[in-house]
Amino acid sequence: MKIKNKKLGWDLFSLGLTAFGGLGIEILYVAFLEPLLYGGQMGGWSDGQHIAHWVLTCVTWGCIAFWIVRSAKKNYDFDILAVCETMRAWQWAAAFLMVAAAVAVQYYDWGGIKCIREWQHLGAVKFVFQYLYYAFETVLFLLIIVFAQKAFEVWLGHEKIPYGGIVCGLTWGLGHALTKDSLVIGLTGVLWGVALGASYLVAGKNVRKAWVVLFLMFAV
Repeated sequence: MKIKNKKLGWDLFSLGLTAFGGLGIEILYVAFLEPLLYGGQMGGWSDGQHIAHWVLTCVTWGCIAFWIVRSAKKNYDFDILAVCETMRAWQWAAAFLMVAAAVAVQYYDWGGIKCIREWQHLGAVKFVFQYLYYAFETVLFLLIIVFAQKAFEVWLGHEKIPYGGIVCGLTWGLGHALTKDSLVIGLTGVLWGVALGASYLVAGKNVRKAWVVLFLMFAV
């Protein structure tokens, strides 16, 4: 049984790492593919080229997410969309507080409400595609959390510990140290990952509700 659980845990964990790898594909697009297509680095792209990048990235992430969810259900009888537990009053309150805290942090970092600042900077059309991009990014880092959480629960039990958030922080969160060229941002990303993982648990592991909470924490 221990050997079987160990293998199942690694299989589930690998799906979480696949989600992380899917996020990393964007770096390949930005560093190699798109400079060839557009004749320059991202800083010099037109609005249309930025939008094309977001669309390409969203399509890629959507296909990867679909494959991960389908594989989990087909191969491991783990249907992440089947969890439909009703959230209790304290869970709704905790989720609200987490979103409020995240918005406050974003307000400090952005010098205002993030989504409003983005609207002012990007304009209506680019804003829509930027936030579509955020929506798909939320799907991928949520999948890191879901499958890492399940893997560690198989290995260790203790379902109240945000294993998935810790893994998310050490992968997606810390990865921002490279993409943003800042160790401070990377370390902050670790804390963000843990907070997002805790929010997934607060949402009762209901993926649909958790996605809404995580999106609001990340994008608002």
